[in-house]
Amino acid sequence: MSAVEAKLAELGLRLPEVVPPLAAYRPAVLSGRYVYTAGQLPMVDGELALTGKVGAEVTAEEAKELARTCALNALAAVKSVAGDLDRVARVVKVTGFVASAADFTGQPGVLNGASELLVDVLGDKGVHARSAVGVAVLPLDAPVEVEIQVELTGTD
Repeated sequence: MSAVEAKLAELGLRLPEVVPPLAAYRPAVLSGRYVYTAGQLPMVDGELALTGKVGAEVTAEEAKELARTCALNALAAVKSVAGDLDRVARVVKVTGFVASAADFTGQPGVLNGASELLVDVLGDKGVHARSAVGVAVLPLDAPVEVEIQVELTGTD
């Protein structure tokens, strides 16, 4: 077990299986020392955890937890191309999308779920730049979608 996966276990979490693509793309792509993930939805055991708009059918607190799930799915996607999460030198960028009710303005708080998870798991290597974007709708009516860019140590 890698040190990162041991840290996940210590936090009571497990790295999920990579979520299969919903269309014509790959969950993650390795380019040089960087891994770029596709947008990850809050899928748990092959099912979307919740649907709807944040600020309407989904609370901000629920959405924050869903963003954590998205970040876990993103780490699984990174591992699928990097081979080992201990190769992560740092998380460079997180981009999060929040399907928002018209009057919902708490997108940064929702995306803190993903950001905090990455720091909890990776420590200083998990500190990153981030964008939190409110959108009208996401695939499958998901409330949240998160993608990450990661720099790896060395190359294969």
